[in-house]
Amino acid sequence: MTTFQVLLLIVLALFLLAVIGACLRDRLTRRMGIVIGVIIVAAAIEAIWPESASFVARALGIGRGADLLLYCTTVVMMVGFFVVYIRLRRLQRHVTLLVRELALRDVAEQ
Repeated sequence: MTTFQVLLLIVLALFLLAVIGACLRDRLTRRMGIVIGVIIVAAAIEAIWPESASFVARALGIGRGADLLLYCTTVVMMVGFFVVYIRLRRLQRHVTLLVRELALRDVAEQ
């Protein structure tokens, strides 16, 4: 095992512990914690057995394992950005409704 693999596994283990801690403190939903946990475990498996990506890629009809990792990373990032965008829009809507309600309450009190 190379130095990079050891360091990557340490970082992944710390990240997994942080995700578990966030789930236990209700800062992260269990569903999202499971999804992130599965991704972390997949990354750890890939770090331990790098040839596994090539095997899976060939089974899916993709030429190289690196291409498969790039495709997966791109899709995960797009989904992540979309989820953040939806949450931001929902938060903006809640703030707008709250400000509107406070403004109407202030007008009613005067």
